[in-house]
Amino acid sequence: MRPSLACLSIAAAVFLAGPALADDPSGKGDDKDKINLPAMSPDKTVEQAANIGGRLIRYRATVGHIDIGDDKGKTIGQVVYTAYLVPGAAEARPVTFAFNGGPGASSVFLNMGAIGPKKVGFGVAGDSPSDSAALHDNPNSWLGFTDLVFIDPVGTGFSRSLVDEDETKKDFYDAKTDIEYLSRVVYDWLVQNERLTSRKYLIGESYGGFRVPKLAYELQSRMGVGVSGMVMVSPYLDPAAVGDETALSPLPWMIDLPAMAAGHFEREGALTPQRMAEVENYTRTQFVTDFLAGTADREATNRLAARVASYTGLDPALVQRLNGRVDIETYLREIRRNTGEVGSVYDSNVTAWDPFPGSAQPRYNDPLLDGIIAPTTSAAVDFITHQVGWKSDAHYETLSYDVNKAWKRDATDSPVTDLRRAIGNDPKMRVMIAHGWDDLSCPYFGSRLIVSQMPNQGPFQNIQLHVYPGGHMFYARQDSGAAFRRDAMAIYGL
Repeated sequence: MRPSLACLSIAAAVFLAGPALADDPSGKGDDKDKINLPAMSPDKTVEQAANIGGRLIRYRATVGHIDIGDDKGKTIGQVVYTAYLVPGAAEARPVTFAFNGGPGASSVFLNMGAIGPKKVGFGVAGDSPSDSAALHDNPNSWLGFTDLVFIDPVGTGFSRSLVDEDETKKDFYDAKTDIEYLSRVVYDWLVQNERLTSRKYLIGESYGGFRVPKLAYELQSRMGVGVSGMVMVSPYLDPAAVGDETALSPLPWMIDLPAMAAGHFEREGALTPQRMAEVENYTRTQFVTDFLAGTADREATNRLAARVASYTGLDPALVQRLNGRVDIETYLREIRRNTGEVGSVYDSNVTAWDPFPGSAQPRYNDPLLDGIIAPTTSAAVDFITHQVGWKSDAHYETLSYDVNKAWKRDATDSPVTDLRRAIGNDPKMRVMIAHGWDDLSCPYFGSRLIVSQMPNQGPFQNIQLHVYPGGHMFYARQDSGAAFRRDAMAIYGL
């Protein structure tokens, strides 16, 4: 069975603290609507420097917020952002807006793990929640070629709703209204910072990858803001394809198999593009034929089970009993059954000890997910409140289980439609999709299949797909983060 919400973000089955309610800063709301919370801290800026790409870069780090208004002018929410701007070259430098996923994830993972000027260690085999949360220079930061603005949607980080629970769900925890208010946040930031004439880029991870094509099209067609390019990191692009593994479609099984094989090959020291090309070719061809033959065709089923066992490294007898249909939970638990460890859905080679190895059902939280909350939360709060000096008495929501639970989803709403429209309207737009080989929460092969179905002419050839060693947060690995940076520079015309 596919892990619940596994592909919806950096967190598979997560999130959210209920809406934080505060005074109406606009003074336009009725007295009965006012709720007593401290006013949002004023924007705060500090000067910093970091060694990035072999050179010292001086920049201004700002933590600030943007008010969200309804159609009557009442302030209903406040979105907190962290911006890194290199002074003196605003007109010449592009600006990139970054979003994480969930729904219910703050932007801290892309900020302090992937492309921000400072980073904290997390998400790699051997990392521990009790490791130091001290930040250090990020040599793989993108600040060398673009200014950066990291946005925390309402309910994440320190961003908050100023209306009641029902209104919060309607205004902020809905796939449609999410895009509408976040595109306005981007627009307002550009206006306030006089950057409307700069080149603009979007980057989103996981469910942030679901957001980015929709944001690009909304900005382009509704807000009057052209986007020069977008980067989707471990994106959640097709809800319909990642469906119920008991259904007739072979797609869920097809999308998972190459990532399972990659995890096995990496453990064997044999992960190469050539080996993965073999797996992908099999998955597109013989696997589908044998799958659709059904379990009544024992010859086809036996052939499928033998090949799946060889690719995944699982016990052939187990795979035979499963008729070659290996679900994610079984794979993650059985690949290390003899050692008592379990793998993460985000990177099958990041492990933890199974606290109940004798249980028939899994009774553990995701190893990577549980391991990243402490260092990222501590690092983000120390940076915001101590280093920058932007104060808040609220709790920083790195991953909100409540936001995720409250989210209104539409499994038929695919961002691929908006991706095609945005690219079709702007042949100069460049697009990059990036994945880690070992990610089973948002497997790379789903994006491979989507890209292969794009029109084969015109601007659709501008879509690049890159796959790196690692999992959902492949950038946590130094070499993968460096390769990601090099490949992304091409999107910026460098």
